[in-house]
Amino acid sequence: MKVCIVFKHYDVLILGSGTAGQSLALRLADTHSVALVTKRSMEDSASAWAQGGIAAVLDTTDSVEAHIQDTFVAGAGLCDPAATRFVVEHSKRAIEWLIARGVPFTREEQSAMGYHLTREGGHSHRRIIHAADATGAAVQATLTEEVVRHPNIDVLENHIGIDLILGEKIGGHKSGCLGAYVLDIANGRVVTLGARNTVIATGGAGKVYLYTTNPDVATGDGIAMAWRAGCRVANMEFIQFHPTCLYHPQAKSFLITEAVRGEGGVLLLPDGTRFMPKHDPRAELAPRDVVARAIDFEMKKRGLDCVFLDISHKPQAWLLEHFPNIHARCLELGIDITREPIPVVPAAHYTCGGIVTDLAARTDVTGLYCVGEAAFTGLHGANRLASNSLLECLVFGEAAAVDIMRQPRCTPPTLPIWDESRVTDADEEVVISHNWAELRRFMWDYVGIVRTTKRLQRAQHRIRLLAREIHEFYSNFRVSNNLIELRNLVTTADLIVRCAIKRKESRGLHSSRDYPEMLAKPRNTVLRPVVKRRRQR
Repeated sequence: MKVCIVFKHYDVLILGSGTAGQSLALRLADTHSVALVTKRSMEDSASAWAQGGIAAVLDTTDSVEAHIQDTFVAGAGLCDPAATRFVVEHSKRAIEWLIARGVPFTREEQSAMGYHLTREGGHSHRRIIHAADATGAAVQATLTEEVVRHPNIDVLENHIGIDLILGEKIGGHKSGCLGAYVLDIANGRVVTLGARNTVIATGGAGKVYLYTTNPDVATGDGIAMAWRAGCRVANMEFIQFHPTCLYHPQAKSFLITEAVRGEGGVLLLPDGTRFMPKHDPRAELAPRDVVARAIDFEMKKRGLDCVFLDISHKPQAWLLEHFPNIHARCLELGIDITREPIPVVPAAHYTCGGIVTDLAARTDVTGLYCVGEAAFTGLHGANRLASNSLLECLVFGEAAAVDIMRQPRCTPPTLPIWDESRVTDADEEVVISHNWAELRRFMWDYVGIVRTTKRLQRAQHRIRLLAREIHEFYSNFRVSNNLIELRNLVTTADLIVRCAIKRKESRGLHSSRDYPEMLAKPRNTVLRPVVKRRRQR
């Protein structure tokens, strides 16, 4: 790994080191200089936490049309047909690329490809290829090893993006995105990174909520940066709440994979009564939004702290083979999944909306791409189908690489260095921590699984007050990691609430008590920013 200087220029700047960012970097690095910026370590991303697997049409009994149809059903009428077909038709190719890299997927000699395929909620076939119950970690470890060895990739760990650099800032004509300002968290220095092409691969915004399955880095940074730069965002109201997050005071955001239900796990009330069949004919195999709302309903109706997911009827040896990490983590907390059910609650899990992109991962700003959870490609619609997320990362990572390689090489412009001459060190960091806690609490209370117009309006009022306070703080004090994340979380929360207020129906992940019916014609909720010329820090 190389040490970053105050200014450096690359062919491609990638913000984010999950599956989307790393796969894109590897596809480009043989011919392009690449900077890969990550807030913490290379392995610290939502991709690495993904347990279930990757959906792909790999078996002869499955079909592209069946996968597309399952995605449409889960997406409640909002999936873009072209984007969905594009992703599904490229699914096998994406898996073959990972296999060629050496990802250790779980094998099964009897299957056509030689790999075990599992089934998850919303899928009509077994099409989830996986590495036991830690697929994301296996993919991430494999790609990370290759990334750090590549001489054309500079990895900047413990760096966080502040803002994108736009052409308007350095001349009288519009020339798109020219790179980004990045904070070196270790020493507090702001680095200017120029790039012919910049890619946002920063993931989602789960940390805007009090309870989430996401890692701490999921603070909506890329979405907020792109919004400030003039990109449209869409469908931010569709926040997927994973139905089964481990409920335990010592377990921080530990997800119980969808595959547990796919392999026969059942949801129970504390008295042992199974409740999903009365909520949906698909029972535990219903899409995540249905299951999450059912759990939320039962918990609120009965005043429960949690419900229970039981897979203990399966043979012990089978459980240890298929869910070794879940078994080990639960056992550390005194829960033996081979003998007893797992206490679970819903938690914010996936951001289905994001920065509007096309099939080449291009945004509204020239030279700026977006891949992964931060993007709105149209694939997920109103609710993401299980295990389509890593697939989307891989397919659009390749699409972005193909488009970037077509771009002409040009002489990089001179960029302004970050100016801190008019700011001072923060006097009270407690302002940041207090606002962070307040934001996440009222987002959970007012903009959760089931919403009302009054709750959304209350949240919007609180967000506006916080935004003014944070803007004043940002304008007068030197930036820090916590301040950057809080600024981005407030922006992202505002986008979520604005989209939710605009949607006058209940569809997919957006459930409104004031508008319980689904409109006949599905429409995306698209927000367009008004970009003002900003003074340079």
